[in-house]
Amino acid sequence: MEREARGRGAMRVNTTLVINPKGGSGKTTVATNLASYFASKGVATTILDYDPQGSSLNWLRQRPLQAAKIHAANGAPQKTGLRTVQMHVPANTEQLIIDAPAGASGMLLHEMLLRAHSILIPVAPSAIDIHATANFIRDLLLKGMIRQRNIRLAACANRVRSSMPVYQPLERFLASLSLQMLSRVSDSDVYLKSAETGIGVFEMEFAQSAAERQQLMPIVEWIEAPQIRLDPKVPQPRPSVLASMPGRGDLRVVTSSIPAFLTKAS
Repeated sequence: MEREARGRGAMRVNTTLVINPKGGSGKTTVATNLASYFASKGVATTILDYDPQGSSLNWLRQRPLQAAKIHAANGAPQKTGLRTVQMHVPANTEQLIIDAPAGASGMLLHEMLLRAHSILIPVAPSAIDIHATANFIRDLLLKGMIRQRNIRLAACANRVRSSMPVYQPLERFLASLSLQMLSRVSDSDVYLKSAETGIGVFEMEFAQSAAERQQLMPIVEWIEAPQIRLDPKVPQPRPSVLASMPGRGDLRVVTSSIPAFLTKAS
């Protein structure tokens, strides 16, 4: 049974940042299908697109009028200087999905992290993408904001082809940091149809999209899972965790008790 839409002000907005430093990782595919799932369940949903290419916003323009409403917000810098107006998120939003641009860093990354409650990192199957993702996770974990704001972090394998099962190094890396690889999202024509029509896989005929729904549900359930709120006034344990980077046995990641030399730019 579909749950009823929750009333205005029933809960604060839950923000999921979909991000990867490399282009072509399928961030927009994941972001738009997550948004369409929540909207189809009667949840007030907004997509905030920080990518100058505006792929998520273009997807929303293709969306049929009769489909469940998803609000569009544009976070990318505009020549008109109207960014703050265009990136407005309605006050009744319950699920905010942020589609991040490739290579986000500095103040832009900081701005997105300030909004996020959960960070989802889609990663494509190439060795280059896996190594770049591992480096990005390392950089995120070195940021005090992740720990201070109790931001959850997980990854999903994206654009998976049966002929290229090369995620094991990344999965071992994530497991060593107690992070999750939530799901494997296939390189399917169903997602291509979704991109072309503005309709998410959860809004398509079940027989047509059953496999794709099954792939995305672990991500949905992770987003919906209650989050433990830590009291900032209570000191939290900071165990030292060392993890080898995929393909680089000599490179280590420290998630807490970080030595000063690791926090400096190389």
